[in-house]
Amino acid sequence: MTKTLIALLGLTLAPSLAIGSDIAPAKDQIASSVLAAPEDRRAEAAVLGYSPGGKLVTLREGSNDLVCLADDPKNDNFSVACYHKDLEPYMSRGRELIAQGIAGKQRNAIRWKEIADGKLEMPREARALYVLNGSGFDAAAGEVTDPYLRWVIYKPYATPESTGLSTTATPGAPWLMSAGTAGAHIMINPPKPKKK
Repeated sequence: MTKTLIALLGLTLAPSLAIGSDIAPAKDQIASSVLAAPEDRRAEAAVLGYSPGGKLVTLREGSNDLVCLADDPKNDNFSVACYHKDLEPYMSRGRELIAQGIAGKQRNAIRWKEIADGKLEMPREARALYVLNGSGFDAAAGEVTDPYLRWVIYKPYATPESTGLSTTATPGAPWLMSAGTAGAHIMINPPKPKKK
């Protein structure tokens, strides 16, 4: 994984120790987090967010296959994500490791070994992750300011040969990251909007 994606996932998926006054109301956490999902999948998605004490909790049960994660109030960068529920064991384990101070390549190596050893569930079929970043959330307007949406398709053990994809990042084009590993995934980063 690139350092940027590792940092993003760490910031997005790490549990929070935030002070209660910094934590958005549950309704705003739900409203902002589901914006990462496709519009037709938002209303039924489960939402994980932060209690007034900063603990990651279920804010809303879901009835479809998506789990959305609210912005971590302890981080300055606004980032929310939604992913297929089959990725929850992988994402949850990532949060556990970050809470233990294990990040980056070491975190990936641990999870990938646990998958290979049958200790951690990871679907073999493709599963989606949507990541929405911005400079903040305007609760009154119900919008993320300066939004940038990216897509990740997890496909464990995918290779350039099995997918036809390059392992070199190209703006606006899909490419394969962590090829051949249990955490292999297709990155789709649209061009970033030009600042006005």
